[in-house]
Amino acid sequence: MALELTGKLVKTLAEVTGQGRNGAWNKQEFVIETIDQFPKKVCMAAWGDKANDLKQFTPGDTLKVTFNIESREWNDRWFTEARAWRIELAEGDSIRPEASSPAPRAERPASQPAASPFGMSFEEESNDLPF
Repeated sequence: MALELTGKLVKTLAEVTGQGRNGAWNKQEFVIETIDQFPKKVCMAAWGDKANDLKQFTPGDTLKVTFNIESREWNDRWFTEARAWRIELAEGDSIRPEASSPAPRAERPASQPAASPFGMSFEEESNDLPF
């Protein structure tokens, strides 16, 4: 399951390294802020070579991150991680959310009545409500 997120790099956390039964490992966590009407901050992790790829970006860069979500259990508790496997600069540096930049509205001729969301014009509507 591959997911994609575009947002501004807020912060790169300290790199964590260790030794496991399969050898040495390194992990770099970073925070992305989505570009929406209501922005959200998401902490993601890059492992191995992807952690090294992250070093070329600076806070404020707009990134497109492709990632998987993975959960694991430890001592009857579940931990979920967003694991990035592709990190790249987003197309164009000025990505704007659709919600905050509405499409331009087409002007209707003055002779046409405004339409209601139900497909009737306001002149055709009868107001026979009981209140």
